[in-house]
This record gives sequence, C-alpha cells and structure tokens, in this order.
Amino acid sequence: MDFQQLADKALQGVLPERAELKAVLDAADEELPELLSAAFKVRHRYYGKRVQIHVLQNAKSGLCPEDCHYCSQSSVSEAPIDRYPFMSKEKLIEGAKAAKAAGAVRYCIVNSGRGPTNKEIDEIAEAVREIRKETGMNVCCSLGLMNQDKTEKLKAAGVGRVNHNLNTSRAHHPEIVTTHTYDDRLATIENVKHAGIGTCSGGIIGMGESDEDIIDLALTLRAVDIDSIPVNFLNSIPTTPFESKRELTPQRCLKTLCLFRFVNPSKEIRVAGGREVNLRSLQPLSLYPANSIFVNGYLTTPGQAASDAHQMISDLGFELDSPAPI
Repeated sequence: MDFQQLADKALQGVLPERAELKAVLDAADEELPELLSAAFKVRHRYYGKRVQIHVLQNAKSGLCPEDCHYCSQSSVSEAPIDRYPFMSKEKLIEGAKAAKAAGAVRYCIVNSGRGPTNKEIDEIAEAVREIRKETGMNVCCSLGLMNQDKTEKLKAAGVGRVNHNLNTSRAHHPEIVTTHTYDDRLATIENVKHAGIGTCSGGIIGMGESDEDIIDLALTLRAVDIDSIPVNFLNSIPTTPFESKRELTPQRCLKTLCLFRFVNPSKEIRVAGGREVNLRSLQPLSLYPANSIFVNGYLTTPGQAASDAHQMISDLGFELDSPAPI
C-alpha cells in the first residue's frame, strides 16, 4: 500500500476506497513510520504543527439511567465513582478559569444522564453566559439527547459546540447500549446543526468492533460533516460490562487515528479518552495524525497533566494552539 498516494488523494478531496482503509488498519507495524508520515502530510496541510488542548468538566456525575456498557456512570456499572447532582454556576466558572490557565482552547461541560432537563438547560445557559463574560473561553457542552428547543437555548447562551458521540457503527451499536438507538443520536446531531452550533462527534475504539465497524464510523462522521472528531480508546473500568475488554495495542490506536485523518482530512481530530492507557509511551506519535488532545483527566478517570502535555508538544517541535478570537 502506497500511503503517500493515499494522503494525496485525501488532500484532493477524494474519499479513500474501503479496501484502502482496510489496508491502513492491516498495515504491518514496521510500516507505521510511513503511515504516520502520510497522515501527517494531510494534518499539516490544515493544522501545521499546532496542537489544541481541551479540558473536560464533569458537571453532573453518575445517576444515569442509560446502560452504555463502556461507561462507569451508567445504570449497569458498580464502579466506585463520585456521584453528585448538577454543579453550581460558581464551580463551573472556577473550572473554566482553570481550563484557561491550562492553555485550553475549549472548556467542555459534560452532564451525565439520558438528556438534560429544562431546568438543567436553563442552569447551563446561565453558567455559559457568565463563563463567556468572565473568561472569554469557548464552551462545548456534552449533555446527551436533546430536542431542537434545547439546542437553540444553548446557541442563544453562547455555546459554540456540542458533543454527541456516535461511539461506533450503526451495526455494532446494539452491542454497546440498548436504551437508545443510533437514530436517536443522529437526531440530536441534526438538532445541534439546525441551531447553528458546531458539531463534535466521534467514537470509542476497542469495544469488540470489527475493522468494518471502524471504517463505517469514520465514513458516517464524514457524511454527517462533523466539525470535531474525538477518537477515544476504551479504558476498561472494573464492574462495567466491558471490564475485560483489553484488545488494543499502541500500534492499533495509531493506525486508527491515521484512518480517521484520511477519511476526514480537514476536520479537527482529537486523541481523547484512554489515550494514556492505550498509547502509553507512543502518545507523542498520535499527534502526527491528530491535532487535538484532552488534558487534566476525563470524566471519572485521570489523564495527562497539562504541564506534561505542554512538554510533550514542545519536545515534538510542535506548538500550542491559541484560542480563536471570540
């Protein structure tokens, strides 16, 4: 497989053939340098050597009726996590200030549950207005299923992006959750787009999916025209249904990131949850296909400290991206 030729096709806007994408995932480990070089060629065209940092805020933890098999906050998990109702506006503002100090371009407010109540939407909207006023931070919200009325309220409050992950392919979706459908998720994304808010949607790799499922997810995200694509790698948490799934290698993770870059060449691709656990010492190489990372932890699991991430970016000869003008 000529990966440089694949990069050239991506830069010309040509969608790779399924056989070519399968070849990316099937690449021998000794082909990784060539594969990463090709993916970086595409990444560099759109993002140079810039790396964006994002920070998550778990604004409401646990207490979720959904049965997402990968999640420590779901109804089928017995993980010993902190469980608390929606966080106060003051704490959310404090978190936004900490995210700004960490060099983040975006502060992501996450709310566990099937979807936000009207009261929670009003509280989030009020907090976002204050965050924008006091810090100037770009705000993303990840709140679950939402109708158009709720997304429009977020838009009016100044939310710039909403995250709602598809997580996997349509075919594999029933294997990871049964309390909502794939179409439920797609409907929320359409409501976000209709409100004029930027879209963030990706997946979780390592949940027993096939190569075809990974390819289908990448192609669906392209078809839906998602702006920002977080690629998570399963961090198997004890007492969740997926606690025994540990099928990923650092090489597999890197090949997957390259595939997402070839399919979605101009989009923001973020190395998200499970980066530290699954990529381990090869984490820096993930920034050749990807241009964005999370720092300072995830929802219920720890992550790389912002200072260590800054050092990693500097050691690569890359540079920290600055927030876009408000």
